[in-house]
Amino acid sequence: MDEIYISTDVETDGPIPGPNSMLSLGAAAFTFNKHRMYGKTFQVNFETLPGAEPDPDTAAWWRSQPRDVYDACRTNPVPPEQGMRQYVEWVKSFGGRPVFVGYPAGFDFLFVYWYLRRFTGDSPFSFSALDIKTYTMAVLKCGYRDSTKRNMPKRWFQGLPPHTHKAVDDAIEQGHLFMNILRENLANS
Repeated sequence: MDEIYISTDVETDGPIPGPNSMLSLGAAAFTFNKHRMYGKTFQVNFETLPGAEPDPDTAAWWRSQPRDVYDACRTNPVPPEQGMRQYVEWVKSFGGRPVFVGYPAGFDFLFVYWYLRRFTGDSPFSFSALDIKTYTMAVLKCGYRDSTKRNMPKRWFQGLPPHTHKAVDDAIEQGHLFMNILRENLANS
């Protein structure tokens, strides 16, 4: 079975799930075969968690962004149970072995895994995620703190859509970035 790389991005109202809420989840599916996007994406906005409160620093960050960015993640929110079930069904619809891909995976997967376990009882990714920054560290043979976007080769960014802070747009962007790194790394193997 093929691995299906599920590039996932979240927008939140704080740094941790539970006390804070995931506002939006976007995902794009990529396959290793021919290094292409499946052409399928997923987007859902969530109602906030009962009793959760926006983090003051995150709220200030949202206020610094264009209003349409915040509005995009607050349009037509659904209960977390419904949205996470839809996400799991979408991930499983590819029939391959799903691999969660994030940038940074430590943040996005924290929210996604917590919501999956809380609202569906399971995770199609088990309890692991592929972090683009860590993969970059290995490919570039550099330190983790040096594996930032500004130190990545410009060719990896050619043709990428812009980073908008809209979850599905950013999932597509980072998925293409990952596939460019993967393709180059495997070509040099």
